[in-house]
Amino acid sequence: MDRLIGPAAAGDQRAVTEIIRIVHPLVRRYCAARVGSSNNPHVTADDIAQEICIATVTAIPRYRDQGKSFLAFVYGISANKVADAFRRAQQHPSYPVAEFPDTASTAPGPEELALNLERRQATRELMKILAPAHREVLVMRIVLGWTAAQTAEAIGTSPGVVRVMQHRALTKLRAQLLPETA
Repeated sequence: MDRLIGPAAAGDQRAVTEIIRIVHPLVRRYCAARVGSSNNPHVTADDIAQEICIATVTAIPRYRDQGKSFLAFVYGISANKVADAFRRAQQHPSYPVAEFPDTASTAPGPEELALNLERRQATRELMKILAPAHREVLVMRIVLGWTAAQTAEAIGTSPGVVRVMQHRALTKLRAQLLPETA
């Protein structure tokens, strides 16, 4: 992808299109993992991914290789856009009203939704014991299914360091979850 940056910055639309073709699925999955199944209509993974792609295209001419890959640059844009979306959502809360559907819903029922919410909240609380970098590595590797190489490129390190960070994070979570055996 780095070979496309020069032509894209010079205005080559094919290079820009190719960059977006590569970046969009990655940022879409990143947004879906960060946003989750939020019931807030102001925060959707697709909308945030679109904002990230627009910001990426706008930022291509300003991108300078400073030892980090272009994907790491896009990852920085992504983190900021997700945070912006959550801030906007807090400024515009939604208040849904009851509607009666014409057909029976196939969506999960209240009990399943409550259990899913509890699991997500418990997972978020558990993840708070980790350093932010370790949290991000786990999200990218486990939730998004990225390879160690993709994760390393996004955070600007080596695949070996990513695997070590993942191992340490999982060990810390395991120690928190499993009672001490004496």
